[in-house]
Amino acid sequence: MSINFKKIVPHLFIIAGFIIAALAYFNPVLQGKVIFQSDITQYIGMSHQHKEFKEEAGEESYWTDAAFGGMPTYQLGAEYPYNYIKQLDRALRFLPRPADYLFLYFIGIYILFLSLKIDYRLAALGALAFGFSTYLIIILGVGHNAKAHAIAYMPIVLAGIILTFRQKYLWGGLLLTLGMALEINANHFQMTYYLLLLVVVLGIAYLVDFIQKKKIKQYFIAVAVMIVAVVIAIGTNATNILATKEYADFSTRGDTGLTITPNGEQQNNPAGLSYDYITEYSYGIAETFNLFIPRFMGGSSAEKLGKDSNLYNELLKLGANPQQALDFADSAPTYWGNQTFIGAPAYIGAVVIFLFVLALFLVKGRFKWWIVGGSILALLLSWGDNFAPLTKFFINTVPLYNKFRAVSSIQVILELCLPLMAVYGLHKFFSNKRTDEEKEHALKWAAMITGGLAILFLVAKSMFFDFVGAQDRQYLQQIGQGFVRALKEDRRAIFNADTFRSLIFVLLTAAIIWAYLKNKLNKGLAIGGLALLIVIDLVGVDRRYVNNDDFVQERQMKKPFQANNADQEILKDDGHYRVLDFSGSPLNSARASYFHKSLGGYHAAKPGRIQELFDFYIYEGNQQVLNMLNTKYIILSNQGQVMAQPNPQANGNAWFVDKVEFVENANEEILALDSLNTKQTAIVNEKFSAEIPQQQFSADSTTQIQLKSYQPNELVYSYSTQKERLALFSEIYYPHGWKATVDGEEVSILQANYVLRAAMLPAGNHEIVFKFEPEIIQTGSTITIASGGILLLLLIGGLVITFGRKSA
Repeated sequence: MSINFKKIVPHLFIIAGFIIAALAYFNPVLQGKVIFQSDITQYIGMSHQHKEFKEEAGEESYWTDAAFGGMPTYQLGAEYPYNYIKQLDRALRFLPRPADYLFLYFIGIYILFLSLKIDYRLAALGALAFGFSTYLIIILGVGHNAKAHAIAYMPIVLAGIILTFRQKYLWGGLLLTLGMALEINANHFQMTYYLLLLVVVLGIAYLVDFIQKKKIKQYFIAVAVMIVAVVIAIGTNATNILATKEYADFSTRGDTGLTITPNGEQQNNPAGLSYDYITEYSYGIAETFNLFIPRFMGGSSAEKLGKDSNLYNELLKLGANPQQALDFADSAPTYWGNQTFIGAPAYIGAVVIFLFVLALFLVKGRFKWWIVGGSILALLLSWGDNFAPLTKFFINTVPLYNKFRAVSSIQVILELCLPLMAVYGLHKFFSNKRTDEEKEHALKWAAMITGGLAILFLVAKSMFFDFVGAQDRQYLQQIGQGFVRALKEDRRAIFNADTFRSLIFVLLTAAIIWAYLKNKLNKGLAIGGLALLIVIDLVGVDRRYVNNDDFVQERQMKKPFQANNADQEILKDDGHYRVLDFSGSPLNSARASYFHKSLGGYHAAKPGRIQELFDFYIYEGNQQVLNMLNTKYIILSNQGQVMAQPNPQANGNAWFVDKVEFVENANEEILALDSLNTKQTAIVNEKFSAEIPQQQFSADSTTQIQLKSYQPNELVYSYSTQKERLALFSEIYYPHGWKATVDGEEVSILQANYVLRAAMLPAGNHEIVFKFEPEIIQTGSTITIASGGILLLLLIGGLVITFGRKSA
């Protein structure tokens, strides 16, 4: 069998071009620098103990005490056995971060375009349009690496599905298996869920088409192949999926059993996130025009305006020195939408929007309605509370939708669909399947719609918008009317500038299309011109928000936190205890987790009962609750000075109680902690009553229990008691994976005081050992090995069949 190198060489050049483009945009990586990603600094803080233990002990710990009192490391960088898909993924991400993710953006959608039988030059153009989309660059800037990772593999999944529907069952199924395996391995289930919604729309579009063509049998054959492919893909990620599901039920995404709020009201959705939390980042309806005009709503919450701004000059008038005025003007709150905070507009590009509208007139059939349907659904859902009926319907009806927050992030589907449609439209435009009249009609309307929209905003902006931000009333009271007036003038100015900018790109794009149509440009030059416009358009906006200034020396990211006086004082104590950092927001910072066994932390899915304990008691400073969690130090900030306040009343690592009070449910459990003497009394759910033979224990001054040795995944205690007693441990109760043994004999681990571990200990002098050996790892590993073996056999079989046919 001979290989046609002439067909391969262009693709190799394109791939090389993608590598160059990714490295060029993030060129400081070539100097050994790394991008400073705020979310990654938090991740480093959360995972520091886990990584240190692995380096020192040479083994994986699936539990950490560095955050929230204790939690599994399943979402903190845990490595699972036999995870060959992760090894494949690492091989694909061979470039320095974050250039590796940008390259994945390019190559993933390039594969999708090729599966649609699109000219490789148009496919490369589309890859640039997708990869440089502002939102996809912004998430790399702040460190949403898992999100970027999952988005990058979405196109490969879609390519596998489309090939399978086109009855390329073997390679379509294999591509879907690999794409889905990599997608799941990226470990951002919210993005994968949004992809599933798009796939449902795609499936409906194909179903209608197959019914019309009377090919319903082929449709269900394709569906069967896809089901097998997805099952295998899930199997190759079994450990991660099972572990994530196990922890999700324990987290704020699960049902803790609590049905009341701290003020006594009933919770509407105890088994999921609250409506307000889900819709906190709801995209504004008018804000949708950000997709076409980058700073339509003022850009970001901290926009760089410089010395030429009205705000800078007004601050000088108010008495600020030039440097102070410039510092503020370069982080100006020009955003005037309704979201809490926005790092950058989700700009897709004026060129891409123009080409998308052009495609609406040229593309017909299932592809058009799939893209349009998926885009509309994503847009409406991204509006969240601004389109409450649909949002509430999905939260209350659609499975798992209430597990995810930040509904605006579903616009990643738009980031995918609009460039996809734009390039498919160009594919039709450059083909002979559309007449010149159809092409002229499409060009005319695309120019009229997009150009007319830009002109309308330029001419009549004052009729539609007041440029008033949500915080302007506060600025008016604190700084004055002149400040707010200057801010509004700057918002109007950048609105004008970017609207005019988009109009210019629309006209230039229309000119290239017209020139080709009139035979003044050949296809190659037209594609090259459009690609250049797309890059200039998108990169010009991207660099406003993610540029070389965001890169730092590698050592700064490896050790992003520096110990302050309070940390240094606490670290002199080498015992096992907890620290509560009240110098900032304890549940939104991993700084304390980097140095200590913190009661707080930073994670999108916090342990559910810890979150509730904070809401009910810890924020209020309930001493007994802090004591039972062995909170030995509290970090406080007083007039800029950070200090460590010891808590000598902390209960210690373990203690015997004199009394047990049984309650019926989670509500009673948490309410009973309000005035509880946690050193003497334990609150236990009645479901454990059979394990505790008595409710009251006679006082015994000779009993003692102490921690002998500590590791995150193994704690050893020695104790002495004349009678059987209930011991409480200042460790977080987790119902899976932990096993306790007394002198080698297993004993039950009970739950007490809402979040703690407890155990009935036999009389005498003994040793009790807690070990975290999650069964889910062994179960998942077995499934992973089997699924990986099946995938390998299918790949080998596919190669044998394909090459065998060509040889014959």
